[in-house]
Amino acid sequence: MLRRQSRKRDINVKQGTLRIGLAILAALALAVGLAACGSSNNKNSGTSSSAAGASTSASSTPAGQPGTGKPAVTLGDKNFTEQFILGQLYRQALEAKGYAVRLKDNIGSTEIADKALRSGQIDLYPEYIGIFNTAVAGDTKAYGTVQQAYAAGRAYAERHGFTLLPLTPFTDVDALAVKPAYAQKNNLTSVADLAKIRGLRLGAPPEFRKRETGLVGLARVYGIRDVSFSPLTIGLQYQALDSGKIDTADVFTTDGQLQGGRYTVLRDPKNVFGFQNVTPVVSSRVLTAEGPEFQATIDAVSQKLTTEAMQRMNAAVAIDKQSPAAVARSYLQANGLL
Repeated sequence: MLRRQSRKRDINVKQGTLRIGLAILAALALAVGLAACGSSNNKNSGTSSSAAGASTSASSTPAGQPGTGKPAVTLGDKNFTEQFILGQLYRQALEAKGYAVRLKDNIGSTEIADKALRSGQIDLYPEYIGIFNTAVAGDTKAYGTVQQAYAAGRAYAERHGFTLLPLTPFTDVDALAVKPAYAQKNNLTSVADLAKIRGLRLGAPPEFRKRETGLVGLARVYGIRDVSFSPLTIGLQYQALDSGKIDTADVFTTDGQLQGGRYTVLRDPKNVFGFQNVTPVVSSRVLTAEGPEFQATIDAVSQKLTTEAMQRMNAAVAIDKQSPAAVARSYLQANGLL
């Protein structure tokens, strides 16, 4: 009996913690959502003049069910925490407007997602503009602004039957992180400092090996060539750092694990990792078939996504073990998108 009562108390505590966590997340969502609305013209939003005419603000998204009767769409997301959250955010918002959405979760890297989109296995997925340009369009040009990068990617997409929707205010850039003690021992502050390390043990997803925003760019731009590369599933890089199996890891700047100072993120003064605001990539044919409110619904979600909001949502899933669906729902409700 005592064991059952103790177990029941543990379950109640866990459920209470989850409710509190989601309530805090909802409060944050409301605060940063209002801030995002107030700063929608900030240059970091990445919405170029060519995209401005296609974008519709959240306030103009109509009430009711504009998606009722429209063809079903298949939404894909890639293979890490932030993508799972983005997939849920867009899916739930679209379904709330009556659109029929099939979610293909965890489909893989950009290269796999792009093939799925071109073959019609999916109709849209959230991508990062710098990765789209380098990994999809084969464009290795270093752009001076995110607007220039977006314009180049949008032009490529339109030539190939896709549309890049307006960028999110937040950017999730690849970065190299080390343990603070390692940084202090080797006097590391920027990625450039890694060039002096012999036999640098670097952990990253397998595709990092061949990407311009990976080993190729690190060698070309910073002269980092003496590397022992460990291909790692996304999410395991922090464990590898903590256990000393690698010296530096490819991380994402919106990772929840980066809160608290447990890791040192090295500066990228030559911007080898580029601009990485999110742009939903959609089949142009599907976008036309679904009607203007389809894009308006997606844009309304995108424009609420600040860096702080994504860090908190990523932490809620990766560290607090809440479900992407629950975290997304809480955020959408707090921002009036459900």
